[in-house]
Amino acid sequence: MATVVSGDVKNLGLAALGFERIHWAERDMPVLRAIRERFEAEKPLAGMKMSACLHVTAETANLARTLVAGGADLVLVASNPLSTQDDVAASLVQDFNIPVYAIKGEDESSYYRHIAAALKHSPNVTMDDGADLVSAMIFIALNRLDDLHPELKAWAKTLTAAERTGLVENVVASMEETTTGVIRLRAMEKDGVLKLPVIAVNDAETKHFFDNRYGTGQSTLDGVIRATDMLLAGRRVVVCGYGWCGKGVASRAKGLGAHVIVTEVNPVRGLEAAMDGFEVMDINKAATTGDLFITVTGNIHVIREEHFALMKDGAMICNSGHFNVELALDSLAKLATTIHKKVREFVDEYVLSDGRRLYVLGEGRLINLAAAHGHPASVMDMSFATQALATEWSIKQKGELKNAVYNVPKAVDHWVAALKLQTMGIAIDTLTEEQRKYLVSWEIGT
Repeated sequence: MATVVSGDVKNLGLAALGFERIHWAERDMPVLRAIRERFEAEKPLAGMKMSACLHVTAETANLARTLVAGGADLVLVASNPLSTQDDVAASLVQDFNIPVYAIKGEDESSYYRHIAAALKHSPNVTMDDGADLVSAMIFIALNRLDDLHPELKAWAKTLTAAERTGLVENVVASMEETTTGVIRLRAMEKDGVLKLPVIAVNDAETKHFFDNRYGTGQSTLDGVIRATDMLLAGRRVVVCGYGWCGKGVASRAKGLGAHVIVTEVNPVRGLEAAMDGFEVMDINKAATTGDLFITVTGNIHVIREEHFALMKDGAMICNSGHFNVELALDSLAKLATTIHKKVREFVDEYVLSDGRRLYVLGEGRLINLAAAHGHPASVMDMSFATQALATEWSIKQKGELKNAVYNVPKAVDHWVAALKLQTMGIAIDTLTEEQRKYLVSWEIGT
């Protein structure tokens, strides 16, 4: 009789559909598949207990399968209450015997109860998308229990002082998948409270150059269109933030015929957006003219009460940054005389005192995962291949890494990119010996 693993998913009856979705995504993830085949033979993660806090999607499922193939004892929890694909979660439990704690639409208490489940696994390696897992471990290790959600606080209070510090001391390394998480972790390092090594997978070239730009760019607009059924051609789309995610969203919106406006706080990025052909202005001015607002900054309260007050009737507002804090929705709620929830499945209508209606998509959470399926498998192939190889590399460095944030080794980046090109049937040149010598020499001139 097969062993039934633990977990908390919506309905195991959805597993058959999830199984199909996982294998459909796998068709477009050849790099990760090649790594899984090697991991299956070599078992580089053997003996490692892993806890991963990630978006539970079909693409993530293939990463989870790769980690388990490498010998990891894995527990997977959701990194966002609205990003879980319930059928995928069910299949991971039923078909692949991986404990999963994730339910689409879970409330805050359930979300943090699931984080606690990941910590109870006593991991040696963690994987984060937003640093919620590591942040919880740090607060517990610092005995700052009042800074935790009540669900986590109640569990942490059952631990001894040694168990609280041991939770983080037993971690070889953590992998961080997203910009917001890297920002939090570098802040921990700066403040001297980071108590474990972290690999900034997000900052790898095979991640942020492609996942953030092409993945977020396409999937964000996919989510907007699914949620609203709006025509983007001719609309004034305001993109708040011109980092790699903002670049991707702006270029794809332009490609669909939108008039794109960019807002920025960084003068270099603002200049770059202007030279890329976009109209650049401050958010106060943009608020008066936009039809659709998309935040992709990784910061808090990018669109605030004073901006909502300036928006025209029918304006639509969404976020594609990791956390829902980019939109000051509490302030919008105070401005509204009436709130109609779910006028469409992922659309809430806020009616202001003068009759203007503003529409918030996906509850202000990641619109590309709340209303759509997230990044296409082809781009996640690179991100998750880098995740898997960074995990392997960090385990090989066990005991050598300090409590700091590290970049992914260039060799990993280049291997993933080279194999991706190969799977696409694309060949590139190699340097001749003469060219190699020239690039490291100071003696050869014109």
